[in-house]
Amino acid sequence: MLGKGRLEREKQTVQKMIKIYCDHHHGQSYESSPKEPLCKQCQELYGYAMERLSRCTFGADKPTCGNCTVHCYKRNRREEIIAVMRYAGPRMIRHHPVLAIQHLIDGRKK
Repeated sequence: MLGKGRLEREKQTVQKMIKIYCDHHHGQSYESSPKEPLCKQCQELYGYAMERLSRCTFGADKPTCGNCTVHCYKRNRREEIIAVMRYAGPRMIRHHPVLAIQHLIDGRKK
């Protein structure tokens, strides 16, 4: 069952993944711009992702995105988030190991 803690952790995981992607692809970093840690494009994607998570039709039984059968993202946004996840996913273990391991465990649960 997806508790509030897990949903918040999933939101945090997506946020960290977008940050890793943005830092490496768009040159945006917290050090260079602490008030705007993401570029405009990534800020928009982050807002969209948070909206999608908040409106998930599965509610408390939400699977991880990789195991989901519903495509809730618009096509262009889905392509963007897939690119982010493909790039940032393998790097999460180095940057945010606890979140990465928790996400892997969540993905194994049915």
